[in-house]
Amino acid sequence: MSDGIAGIDAKALEPWLAAHVAGARAPFAYRLITGGRSNLTFEVTDAAGARTVLRRPPLGHLLPTAHDVLREARIMSAVAGTGVPVPPVLATCDDPAVNGGPFFVTRFVDGVVLDSAEKAAPIDNAGRVALADHLIDVLVRLHAVDVDAVGLGDLSKREGYLERQVRRWVRQWEGSKTRELPLIDEVAARLEREMPEQRGVAIVHGDYRFGNTICDLDRREIAAVLDWELCALGDPLADVGYLGVYWFDGGRGGVTNDPTGAGGFPGYEDIVQRYAAVSGREVGNLGYYRGFAAWRLAIIAEGVASRHREHHPEDVEALRMSQLSVQRLTEFAMECLG
Repeated sequence: MSDGIAGIDAKALEPWLAAHVAGARAPFAYRLITGGRSNLTFEVTDAAGARTVLRRPPLGHLLPTAHDVLREARIMSAVAGTGVPVPPVLATCDDPAVNGGPFFVTRFVDGVVLDSAEKAAPIDNAGRVALADHLIDVLVRLHAVDVDAVGLGDLSKREGYLERQVRRWVRQWEGSKTRELPLIDEVAARLEREMPEQRGVAIVHGDYRFGNTICDLDRREIAAVLDWELCALGDPLADVGYLGVYWFDGGRGGVTNDPTGAGGFPGYEDIVQRYAAVSGREVGNLGYYRGFAAWRLAIIAEGVASRHREHHPEDVEALRMSQLSVQRLTEFAMECLG
């Protein structure tokens, strides 16, 4: 890659952007947007100061089925106009000669990504409640989308979501683990043994949380939902359980890259009840879905650690901390399962 920015081949990319993104004018400046742990996301500024966003797979070894950015762009284009806010997709590219891999470009959406307690500091408690309520309302809208009407009926199999997910993430663990961790296997066995029946069919985002949205703090609402790479058709309660891994809940749940640890947000049980009331869905047995989400997140974190070790083998401390995070998430998964 050229231009001194890993993931950007400026020489080949510049003429493509000028030709395929309406109104874009060379030369372009690129800035890696921090916070993403998977697909790489760049802010692109053209000669007139207009900003867009480019998203591409990470560098290095990729697991099968992971990081399909063109599938992500397809989903975003399909849900646009359904009441689920997404950055408008402006262009896609499947030619690896342009930038070393597939990528897509979206309009830049102004706002704040609430990925820490510090980011929530300027927001008063009423604003925190309003943002949490809107986060849930947008999730309800997503789960209400008619998948056939928007052209996503073939996105994945509809039934057997949890069974397929557990099987998939067991394979991902085998392909990315940096050491043996028997507790991962113990949780997997319980997830297989205690699996509930699927609660309908919906578009499941797969990584739905404040850190994957852009918030308009003035309007106190979600301006855009990001990071659709784990999206599939399946059980909508998987998204609700996933929120329970990030959401600070009086000592349970809550991770450092979530704003709810700042306080002033509704409790996890409150947002679950809001989801139930607005969607009309039953929300029982969320301990299973929460445990599955924590276990899956542990495996994702292990993949991140594996890539870090590949590119920075000398950074032993970072690998140790990543492995500790995997251990804690797996322990939380077992706790949720009871």
